[in-house]
Amino acid sequence: MVSAVVFAYHNVGVRCLSVLLAHGIQVKLVVTHSDDQDENIWFDSVASLATLHGIPVVCPKSPNTENLLSQLQLLKPDFIFSFYYRSILSEEVLNTASRGRYNMHGSLLPKYRGRVPVNWAVLHGETQSGATLHEMVQKPDAGAIVGQMAVPILPNDTAADVFSKVLVAAEIVLEETLPAIVDGTVARQTMDITQGSYFGGRKPQDGVIDWKTLGARQIHNLVRAVSHPYPGAFTDTSKGRLVIWRTILAEDSKESHIFPAEPCLWREDSQVFATACDGGILRIISAELGGRILDPADLPDIV
Repeated sequence: MVSAVVFAYHNVGVRCLSVLLAHGIQVKLVVTHSDDQDENIWFDSVASLATLHGIPVVCPKSPNTENLLSQLQLLKPDFIFSFYYRSILSEEVLNTASRGRYNMHGSLLPKYRGRVPVNWAVLHGETQSGATLHEMVQKPDAGAIVGQMAVPILPNDTAADVFSKVLVAAEIVLEETLPAIVDGTVARQTMDITQGSYFGGRKPQDGVIDWKTLGARQIHNLVRAVSHPYPGAFTDTSKGRLVIWRTILAEDSKESHIFPAEPCLWREDSQVFATACDGGILRIISAELGGRILDPADLPDIV
């Protein structure tokens, strides 16, 4: 029986672990993360799925300890798989797999190597993202590609919308590629990392809206990138923190409005709009001010 050790977290971890089990892979150990009490845990638990199937689970602070390395050397897995695991695995850990080590990444590599690739793709206004299965080497997200699937990013998709598509793509890529991985015939495409960029993690503070420098489309992309279940795009006002959850670009209907030239919030009938520094117009669909739903009759100054 083909064996594996799986490093996994998040929904991609759950679905990809499910694929391995469906194909009869003997998962000897699951390495995952303890949930951070300061993080919004909106996703499913890899540990719960592993426990359901009687698979041992460990949650080390680091995957590269001598203790875990010794455990892996005793297990002698054929393969190591990493599915949305958040730590980089050492060469020593990777070398405990005798037949291969593979990682599932949530972008069309080599674009958006690194952390939170879906959020970065939406922030930058990309029109597609996807899932890539690749060999693991010491350099993160740099090994040969063995499977990839693209998904569209629509103009008003949030990061959560896109992630739900990437999740399905990841499952399909693994499902279609796994048989060739197991029998040793999988095709490999060398990754040219010079054709992409590496991105780090994002913090809640990165959601701040700078009305003096960001145009309407940039603000719209920021709102989409950090909307629910993420902390949201925000600006601090004299009436409290304004968190904007959903917007629509209104540039195609500018001529129907008499709108201010400077960045501000304004109302037309019962709808709320924002003018950006480039003169672009956003319709604000959902927002909170001071923790309450924004009242169109009581708009704060934003600059």
